Amino acid sequence: MNILFFLTPKSEVAYIYDDDTLRQALEKMEYHRYTAVPILNHEDGTYIGTLTEGDLLWDVKEWHDLNMRDAEDVPILSVRRKRDNEPVAADANIEDLISKVTNQNFVPVIDDDERFIGIITRKEVIQYLSRKCGMEEEMLLMAVD
Repeated sequence: MNILFFLTPKSEVAYIYDDDTLRQALEKMEYHRYTAVPILNHEDGTYIGTLTEGDLLWDVKEWHDLNMRDAEDVPILSVRRKRDNEPVAADANIEDLISKVTNQNFVPVIDDDERFIGIITRKEVIQYLSRKCGMEEEMLLMAVD
């Protein structure tokens, strides 16, 4: 199966650029109600990593007096990230996708030039597998009758 079937395209995904500030990231994550967002290179659109609420919380904890005005001066790449969501290539197989989505709430998808083209969410994959399992159960029940 082609994994692009599951793709939410870049145009429908909230992401931040590597030259954004902490404030911009906080506002975007709050507005979209996301717990994690991809970070892209502003020049060429390549995938850099993933910023999570946890990354922000642990980093902000270090800045005791931080306010939103000060957050405008904090480059987003200065925030330490625990780990980045591993991307898959657009031509990856379903097994590669499933192994990544098991440990990530979304999987970034990149093209041959490592440019970000969208994400595949864990929810989409689980829904697909659930439908597939349901169809197999129906076929088994029909065979028994």
